[in-house]
Amino acid sequence: METTASEKIHCLIIGSGPAGYTAAIYAARANLKPVLYQGIQPGGQLTITTEVENYPGYPDGVQGPDMMVDFEKQAVRMGADIRYGIATKVDFSVSPRKVWIDDEKLIEAYAVIIATGASAKWLGLESEQRLNGFGVSACAVCDGFFFRGKEVAIVGAGDTAAEEALYLSKLCTMVHMFIRRDQMRASKVMQDRVLNAPNIKVYWNTDTNEVLGDKHVTGVRITNNKTGESQTIPVTGFFVAIGHQPNSDIFKDWLDMDEAGYIKTIPGTSKTNLEGIFAAGDVQDKVYRQAVTAAGSGCMAALDAERWLGAKGIH
Repeated sequence: METTASEKIHCLIIGSGPAGYTAAIYAARANLKPVLYQGIQPGGQLTITTEVENYPGYPDGVQGPDMMVDFEKQAVRMGADIRYGIATKVDFSVSPRKVWIDDEKLIEAYAVIIATGASAKWLGLESEQRLNGFGVSACAVCDGFFFRGKEVAIVGAGDTAAEEALYLSKLCTMVHMFIRRDQMRASKVMQDRVLNAPNIKVYWNTDTNEVLGDKHVTGVRITNNKTGESQTIPVTGFFVAIGHQPNSDIFKDWLDMDEAGYIKTIPGTSKTNLEGIFAAGDVQDKVYRQAVTAAGSGCMAALDAERWLGAKGIH
């Protein structure tokens, strides 16, 4: 691989959601002169969210993209160097650590904060993407509130889908739950809760064909994959809960991960198995996955990096 340019820095932050930007704010205030590369989706998952009502400090709610612009402006004001670019390859066998941006520029950084996030898995329907943010969502905790007193549908069969269906059942009049097979993957206790909820209707052996609606979701068309029978169910919200994929592929030869690809951190810290490399936000959190918890872990990563650099005498 040809290297067209190389640059040596104290602290590199990869990713630009709440975790990355918060890490940049703290690292810049600590005079670490952080460089942040925004990645494939500047602003992260919040840029495909419309209204955010559960982030503290915004009493009237805020648009997801607007909130990420605020985060970025604050990081820049503190002195963070925010850049476009995607980390495409790393070499963590040496110090300073090597990270290639867009396959060409080489960054050598003593401390690296990984905040590359996770991406929701989608069914792959054109209508699902077209109506994303207009009734289609991959986060019931984020968006369920907007469907209070309405009928919604959810697709998924694991613990997350079960939890989200139960969460929605407390807000919505009816939750239609579509499961592709004749059984759920969720734990027994979660299955029991779903099956005993009076306003969750489970559809077994069910494929989702299309989300219906012009400007916003009005229904969903499903087919029973055993009988071939199709039906249309009128709903105003459609939730996809078939899992998330952490954006951690380029680190898999270096960092300890769980079976799903989430980077493992030492509990109570942002530290990975390699010193000087820290992970924050959804790339290491499959439990909470909220903007506020991601921001909190970004703060932890910057403080951990500052202390590590200080202990190494790197100024």
